[in-house]
Amino acid sequence: MEEGMRVSSHTFIVIGMEHYNPLGVIRTLGECGIRPVYIAIKHKCELASLSKYIERVHYVDSCEEAYELLMSVYGDVSPMPFVLTTDDDIQSLIDQNWSEVKGRFIAFNAGEDGRTTAFMDKKLILECAERNGLKVLDTVVTNRGVVPAGVDYPIITKSISPNDGGWKSDVFICENEQELRKAFESIQSKKVLIQKFVEKSNEICVDGYSVNRGRDLFMPMYTTYNYNIKGYYSPYMTVHGFDLVDLDAGMRAMFKEIGFEGVFSAEFLVDQDGAVYFSEINFRNSTWSYAATTLGMPIALLWAESTLTGSIPASYYKPIPDDYTAMVEPIDYGKRVLEGNTSLADWLNDYRNAGCLYYQSKSDPEPFKAMLEHRDLLS
Repeated sequence: MEEGMRVSSHTFIVIGMEHYNPLGVIRTLGECGIRPVYIAIKHKCELASLSKYIERVHYVDSCEEAYELLMSVYGDVSPMPFVLTTDDDIQSLIDQNWSEVKGRFIAFNAGEDGRTTAFMDKKLILECAERNGLKVLDTVVTNRGVVPAGVDYPIITKSISPNDGGWKSDVFICENEQELRKAFESIQSKKVLIQKFVEKSNEICVDGYSVNRGRDLFMPMYTTYNYNIKGYYSPYMTVHGFDLVDLDAGMRAMFKEIGFEGVFSAEFLVDQDGAVYFSEINFRNSTWSYAATTLGMPIALLWAESTLTGSIPASYYKPIPDDYTAMVEPIDYGKRVLEGNTSLADWLNDYRNAGCLYYQSKSDPEPFKAMLEHRDLLS
């Protein structure tokens, strides 16, 4: 494609845990004629590494091993390779060593060692959002096991950072102090964020990228969920063209303050009255970004192109049809069909009409076959 012409001489390296998140990036590049290297951090089973679009796979056991391999094998390649991360842990490791990485790779960064990692701290990013005019829910941070005074229940607990504790397994909804004390027995994070819990009517996830030290943003889409799961995300969603005027200025101000350059997703909660509250920014590719690729907006590739040119042409934006849906097939099947919330016939209708499937691809079938073989692990 025309947008990929300037970057075609560069090596593209995708780094992340075996998951459908890196699979989406690999397919995004492959469908645009670029065969990336994949540094696959072993997980439940081989998955993204089975894609036909990969030029070369390296299997590693940890983020540290992935980083060492990146630097030793590809650190002297010219022109500088593009690095696309799909996990917070490896993104944080690259970020904390930015002074060593810059000049050897083109990667997601905020200009100095550890700056994006600092804003992975949920309290700091919430303060940044509030400073820049976005609504946030009442939040306090405490040490694990210490119940702060004056808590307005119900609350939800979260790890202070995606790189600390049990991440999603540290999420508990507590109706009172007794339930919070019980939750502390299972929470792994040493620092715990306690936030006012509100019943959501939906969530919003904005996918895009930023260049020029966060001064220019490409935000082509956002997703909303077609049904809610308490304390969890929904694997069946609708994709919209970005038209969130009330959030636009605040998001742009945040990225300018942070100085981030790279692919990102920003998450918001919508309460029962329609009020929208900022939740977090993921400073790496998100699972939902592949939906943009299916709509003619390959975020990973366009970020690379804009990084070289310093511009985001209006032609990068493509129209999104009404009622365009995306589905994480095994998880959605489990949540709706196996748990008795939807008939098989209705689910199959949604499945067939989805514009984006995160596993199935007629042109790249092996990851889907692996998902079917290991569905108990992946659902």
